[in-house]
Amino acid sequence: MAMIEADGVQRASLDFESSSSLMPVRNVLFATDFSATSASALPYATAVCRRFGATLHAAHVFSDASLLMMTGGVDYVSMGTIYEDAQNEAQEKLEQLSAAFEGIPHRNYVRHGQVWKNLAGIIEDNAVDLIVVGTHGRTGLGKLLLGSVAENILRHAPCPVLTVGPKVSGRAKLPAFAGQERDLAPVELELQQIVFATNFAKGSERVANAAVRLADEFQACLTLMHVVEDYTRFGSQSDLMEEYMKKLRAMIPQDAVLQHLPELLLEFGSSPDRILKTASEREADLIILGARSAEAVGSTHLPWSVAPHVIAHAHCPVLTVRQ
Repeated sequence: MAMIEADGVQRASLDFESSSSLMPVRNVLFATDFSATSASALPYATAVCRRFGATLHAAHVFSDASLLMMTGGVDYVSMGTIYEDAQNEAQEKLEQLSAAFEGIPHRNYVRHGQVWKNLAGIIEDNAVDLIVVGTHGRTGLGKLLLGSVAENILRHAPCPVLTVGPKVSGRAKLPAFAGQERDLAPVELELQQIVFATNFAKGSERVANAAVRLADEFQACLTLMHVVEDYTRFGSQSDLMEEYMKKLRAMIPQDAVLQHLPELLLEFGSSPDRILKTASEREADLIILGARSAEAVGSTHLPWSVAPHVIAHAHCPVLTVRQ
């Protein structure tokens, strides 16, 4: 084990017993709409639960709008029957998915109404520590879209969110479940390379603690990086680079004990592009980003403007942690 030694830099503190960072994970929420996108995220939810001995909460929420789109429009007399049919069908689908939950404590939820409002209730009632969701990525009118459910979760979630995007591939891609097969979920989730990107915003130390905890748990290699988008000042202020490197070093708790010495990286250019490039070069199994609450950025914005682009294009899952 390699000890990270003190070097005179003021560092974040890390208390593995009392910290409210990422670990331990006791309750995981898997939000699904039964699409192929959601299916791709399910193995990650079950793998996390197997790794940490957590309870899996699988939830599906259907809305009036979704029912009307599927039925082509109906009168109010028929709505009662449609609700009942949708409820029964969703419950049956969740029970079919449960075949993959063998050995994992789990509960299924079918709700009707606003998606986030219902998910928020499940999160609060069960002290959910982690949300797992699959998301698509597509561009349109110059704006990247993740899907309304994923956007709402990223904006409002009080706990970390693990998103599985459409381009996850290679070692980081877990096999999807097929039919009633029970043996496709790995017994243990493996993380060999973790990339943590920080913008040094308030609360970044908490996200860094989560990254260090994960690196310790999985004995993974950890890269801490910061991207400088406006680097015109570097010509006149030669000490700026060392200042940023000191900030990165300060993210590593002085008493952290890790299998591998963390890599500190300063990049220049577009934040999402450099994060994706770094993750690709290191064949990362996970990217970790900080996220601000919806109240901090306004209800019409995502927690961190970089996150949607990274999630949609990353070749590995992305974990966003509330700052």
